[in-house]
Amino acid sequence: MKRILFVCHGNICRSPMAEYIFNDMVKKRGITGIISESAATSTEELGNGVHRGTSAILRRLGIDCSAKRARQMNAGDLEKFDLIIGMDSANIRNIKRIAGEKYNEKIFRLLDFSDNTRDISDPWYTGDFESTYRDISEGCEGLLKRISDKENQFLNE
Repeated sequence: MKRILFVCHGNICRSPMAEYIFNDMVKKRGITGIISESAATSTEELGNGVHRGTSAILRRLGIDCSAKRARQMNAGDLEKFDLIIGMDSANIRNIKRIAGEKYNEKIFRLLDFSDNTRDISDPWYTGDFESTYRDISEGCEGLLKRISDKENQFLNE
């Protein structure tokens, strides 16, 4: 089983959107052996449910996220997960602060897997959940393409 952890600041907007969209893509394509979860770098939203903007998009897609509660990434996650994927450069800095250099080869930005590498804006501040959804979908498609490649080391380990 390969495990992916999506990470953002609070674990109520971007990272749960990535977790649920990615898991939905995997399920719909009949891919087995890959799952994802999500977490925060901060403690600000611990225990809170998914933001209503993210929840509305997931509901529109037929994806139930009602059981999700925000949690903070911890040192144990670095051993448990094969990839740690942040949504923006600030997330990556905070993940690396938690992880230390030992885990650098596991840490990426989600849109590093797209043809147009960039940060995913935080809709908590922008209010633009639709742009976030498009960016996350693009990143998840790129990630899935990369890890589904039969020659990819990730699936063959």
